[in-house]
Amino acid sequence: MIRPLTQSQRSLASIASTINAKSDLSVSDLEKIAVTGIASSSSDVEPGDLFCAFAGAKVHGATFAKDAIKSGAVAILTDTDGAKLIKGLPVLVVTEPRKRAAILTSWFYGEPMRDLFSIGITGTNGKTTVSTLCHQIFQSAGQETGLIGTVETRIGNEVLTSTRTTPEAAELQALVATMRERHCRNLVMEVSSHAIALERIRGSYFAAVGFTNLSQDHLDFHASMEDYFETKSKLFRYEYADQAFINIDDSYGQILAEKTELPVQSLSRFNENATWHYTRIEEGIAHSDISIRGVGGVLIDSRTTLRGGFNFDNLLMAVAICVESGIDPMDIQTLIPHLVGAVGRLEPVNLGQNFTALVDYAHSPDAVARVLAAAREMTDKRVIGVLGCGGDRDNSKRSIMGQELSLRSDVAIYTSDNPRSENPQAILEQMTQGLKISEPSAIVQDRAEAIKLAVNLAQPGDVVIVLGKGHERGQEIAGVVHPFDDRLVLAHAIEAKK
Repeated sequence: MIRPLTQSQRSLASIASTINAKSDLSVSDLEKIAVTGIASSSSDVEPGDLFCAFAGAKVHGATFAKDAIKSGAVAILTDTDGAKLIKGLPVLVVTEPRKRAAILTSWFYGEPMRDLFSIGITGTNGKTTVSTLCHQIFQSAGQETGLIGTVETRIGNEVLTSTRTTPEAAELQALVATMRERHCRNLVMEVSSHAIALERIRGSYFAAVGFTNLSQDHLDFHASMEDYFETKSKLFRYEYADQAFINIDDSYGQILAEKTELPVQSLSRFNENATWHYTRIEEGIAHSDISIRGVGGVLIDSRTTLRGGFNFDNLLMAVAICVESGIDPMDIQTLIPHLVGAVGRLEPVNLGQNFTALVDYAHSPDAVARVLAAAREMTDKRVIGVLGCGGDRDNSKRSIMGQELSLRSDVAIYTSDNPRSENPQAILEQMTQGLKISEPSAIVQDRAEAIKLAVNLAQPGDVVIVLGKGHERGQEIAGVVHPFDDRLVLAHAIEAKK
């Protein structure tokens, strides 16, 4: 967990007052206890910390209080149930501890997100690419920028490992405070529906929030698509943001643009009435020539190497937000040809072979459809797709993803993704239910063998695309994460074929 070098210090009495917490200690006793940090994982606790113990899906965080105490925690914030499990330290008891802890952490570090031009991107697909493009534009324009997302976290040019799309509140606010300390001017971050629902972003504030699209995903967590959408919509309130950038080509985006209380700049690939839209997209083999019309009559003529219609949407949002932040449109026009997509998103693997090989993170029905459509645009030969579905996740999307692969690939190879605790064969049966699979299409449970088959089947001009894991470097099977990188496995298969 990254923390600013300049240490903050607050009394436990001031903390209790800020979040209206109850304690058995008197105010004078609480005043004597100094807190110099906040952590919500016992493994992140440092001497002087307040440890926040939340109820989990399986165990209560208070179970780990002994570990936090050993690491130097001076007090614990939890709910009534958690308090019963703790002995040996002052305890602050609150209702809704996740919400209270998030608000507390932002206050503890002096609301760091308000000191940067902070941007939050949400949606089912495109969050990582939009965030990455914004980061590239800001950095290329000479503005130190922080990035927080699925693939990686960056403070300027320093790269850190991301553990989840949107960090827990204690980690998030400490990270942004570190960015502020290092004189970052901007922050671009992905905001997941889990983070909104689990209160990780309470106390956060964005100069701008963006909505890319919404399609079926995470229905193992959300009760319905309506619940999923309502959760995303919470970000588009004055509590969290100044203004919204919304893709109105998406049906949920149209609804959101109408219902949000924020000022909206609309974005569209097709609708010239949108605030930001394309007036020209001329696609070529190696690049596309584009013209973007924006707020106040801004016109940007440029050229991009990004592929796929969805990437035009992602680029449009990044450009619109960066112009709003104050970047000169003429500078952006110059930078666009040099922008590259996010790692593991339509990422090419090129060893000089006579066919195109790509890796993509697509793991929802809509993403699979969009990425395979992009692959189709790249060739007049065959599209060979390799796809699996993750275990312990929304199983209602598996058959739909299987159908998309069958419909949009000339050769469909079904395989394992991260089966986790589930039976890989059972997942494959759900994916292929009702499908007629005939050679050269196949079901190959072993992912490396499936990729090898796709490569061996490839002929000159074909496109081989491996979907689902993208940037990931491990495959989780029966609780064990094995080293596995689609890009490396694909490269080895291509090399072996030569």
